[in-house]
Amino acid sequence: MRAVMLGFVLGVAILQQQAELSSYNLLVLMVVSSLAIILFLVKYKPAPWVHLPTRFAVAATLGFVWASAYAHFYMREELPKKWENQDVIVSGTIDSLPFQFEQGQRFNFAVEQVRADGAGDLTSIAHWPSKVALSWYGADRGSDMRQVATVQPGERWQFKVRLKRPHGNANPLAGFDYEAWLLEQGIRATGTVRLDKFEPDAVTYNRKLVDFVWSINNVVEYSRARLRDRIHAALPGQPYAGVLVALVVGDQREIPQSDWTIFNRVGIGHLISISGLHITMVAGLFAGMVFYFWRRSFFLNLSLPLRLPAQKAAALAGALMALVYVALAGFGLPAQRTLIMLSVVAVAIWAGRISSFSAVLSLALGLVVLADPWAVLSAGFWLSFAAVGVIVFATGGQGRVKPQESRVAGLMVSLRSASLMQYAVTLGMIPLTMFLFGQISLISPLANAIAIPLVSFVVTPLALVGSILPAPLSVWLLQIAHVFVDFLARFLTYFSALPYAVWTAPIPSFWLFALAMAGVLWLLAPSAWPLRWLGLVCCLPLLLQTSQKPEEGELAVTALDVGQGMALLLETSHHRLLYDSGPGLGPDSDSGSRVILPYLHARGINELDAMMISHNDNDHSGGALSILKHLPVGLLSTSLSLDSPIVQTAQQHRRCVGGQFWDWDGVHFEVLQPGTASYESTKWKPNARSCVLKVSTTLHSILLAGDIEAIQEDELVNAIPQKLKANVLLAPHHGSGTSSTEPFLKVVKPELAIFQVGYLNRYHHPKPEVFQRYADFGIKRLRTDESGAISIQFGASLKTSQFRQENARYWFDR
Repeated sequence: MRAVMLGFVLGVAILQQQAELSSYNLLVLMVVSSLAIILFLVKYKPAPWVHLPTRFAVAATLGFVWASAYAHFYMREELPKKWENQDVIVSGTIDSLPFQFEQGQRFNFAVEQVRADGAGDLTSIAHWPSKVALSWYGADRGSDMRQVATVQPGERWQFKVRLKRPHGNANPLAGFDYEAWLLEQGIRATGTVRLDKFEPDAVTYNRKLVDFVWSINNVVEYSRARLRDRIHAALPGQPYAGVLVALVVGDQREIPQSDWTIFNRVGIGHLISISGLHITMVAGLFAGMVFYFWRRSFFLNLSLPLRLPAQKAAALAGALMALVYVALAGFGLPAQRTLIMLSVVAVAIWAGRISSFSAVLSLALGLVVLADPWAVLSAGFWLSFAAVGVIVFATGGQGRVKPQESRVAGLMVSLRSASLMQYAVTLGMIPLTMFLFGQISLISPLANAIAIPLVSFVVTPLALVGSILPAPLSVWLLQIAHVFVDFLARFLTYFSALPYAVWTAPIPSFWLFALAMAGVLWLLAPSAWPLRWLGLVCCLPLLLQTSQKPEEGELAVTALDVGQGMALLLETSHHRLLYDSGPGLGPDSDSGSRVILPYLHARGINELDAMMISHNDNDHSGGALSILKHLPVGLLSTSLSLDSPIVQTAQQHRRCVGGQFWDWDGVHFEVLQPGTASYESTKWKPNARSCVLKVSTTLHSILLAGDIEAIQEDELVNAIPQKLKANVLLAPHHGSGTSSTEPFLKVVKPELAIFQVGYLNRYHHPKPEVFQRYADFGIKRLRTDESGAISIQFGASLKTSQFRQENARYWFDR
């Protein structure tokens, strides 16, 4: 059983690393070969040393085939490229709990019918996406637009929408794979609702057709919406109402990024949702209650244990309660995984096979992956199973209370067991946490020791009961729960602010992680295990590694994929500079917190020597505040006004002015624009004051031109043409029609041009005629919407790597 399940999971994991899906013919051949080997094993019964690895290999093959077939099935629903950014009319139902935000709302939409705007039926297109993710923005985007209506789960609507294929930022190490997440959710297109024109004779495309369409999913989502509304009604304007919503219905979107930063720094992020711990806790409490009363049913003359053993009744009750709680979470995939695990345990109890917990755990592991092959891409999947496995390994056979022991002795054994479990989880998860996130919360044991009992046994039960009971009792209970959350948040905020709350290091290689994991298991082995101190030796390479740096006189440049915006990390052997910080994405979200900081932490970079914000446009400065607040920055150089919040936050600020220069580790940095006079004039818009930076090694150079336009390009060409020549050019203004003039390109003469642009961005950057102009000059062109993050090594030669090409996966949009 164990070998088969582990082999199956390995096969699925191998498939998820592939750049292309295997053909159907190859999959059929693999299945036939596997069946032939199985028949051979059954008939000839070879020796165990042959039988076991053969079963493992066959299971891995079938896992690969299963995941391939699963992916083929779900990826057949594809939005045709020619219908991207085209208006179509869709009708269907609201398929998820809508999320309300300041500018509008987001929701999943189950498509029932689709037609072109005006005329034409598109239903003939095979496998049109059956589920899409839509955003419906309000009227602030145009004075001639109607306000949007609030949608509710289960309603049938007609919308005029503009769709695009799934596409997300693609960055190394710590980047969130949005495209894989959409595929796992069954969402094969995203888009926006087009607002109706406010004209007397205009057609109203966006309208509700039916108040409610009955289905199990719609009933579940409607119930979740009602529970969320009850919480908001009881806690109007309260700062942690979103936390209670997350605990009751599993919707985490209302929790601000600032709170998530605190929760993750102290290591309790896993508690702020309908987590596996909470599902297990609720199921366990209900099972324990049924077990208690079932055994005492003789007092009521029911004699229930004679009909069904109390242990089986409790297992069934716990599984059913877990099913109800998972439904509250909207059958989210992490909650489904916990439900499968608990169901396997319940079945094992009914079958009398609970004695081998490792077999039960491996069966649960296999069934989870069978139900969701993309689960292996989730960090939560590996963390949850690894935590349980470490506990079983470290505590197996220990802490049992003998019948003759007193209650005090039994309590002491329980405390020792709990302490051993906490120690085992804390130590055992260090390698995996470092491998997945590149950081460890040093105060996590203390924070969890307080947060786990408070959240699991006080806040969550109060929130669940309070969201169901009638007022005013529900209001009282929810307010009490909020008081406890507020207390916990204040406590955690204090500890998260400590300078050594989190320890970061570069994300290790797989082999370094494997060595450290082996060392941790060696340390957690039984006390009689020989030379346990060797386990610590195995962990030292993981703990002592440092981030990679260029050699003296060399330069490394990483153009991060931040969507429609700029952000480049420049590294010498002992210094680092960030040029621009990407766009701000909303009131509580920006590229600094979502892309740049995770990448820097994953690299083990804990400070910047300098940051240069070229100008004040949001797509260049939007992430600066997040970086300044969470990372030491030696010097901030900008063209921003001196009263800008970004400037006011910096420890040291200097205006960038043409003529400034410095040298780091044999690499020369020089600011070419703007001139001092531009700060004294009011006629220039921010683009004209972009900080233009040239960075040169002895052999190569790169020119970072910000958003300068034709006038500034002309000034540079006429004033300092000898300083403009560069091997690599960051395309000015993302390749807009007002930049990249022919005289400028003739003087710069780049070999390579980088366009940092967002996928199907609303500015249509780069403009086709400008993009072609670069090709006409024989310049190689790379764009982040196609390549993802672009890395360039300036050494003896120029070495370029593109993240999407070198880490290709079959679900990447091409």
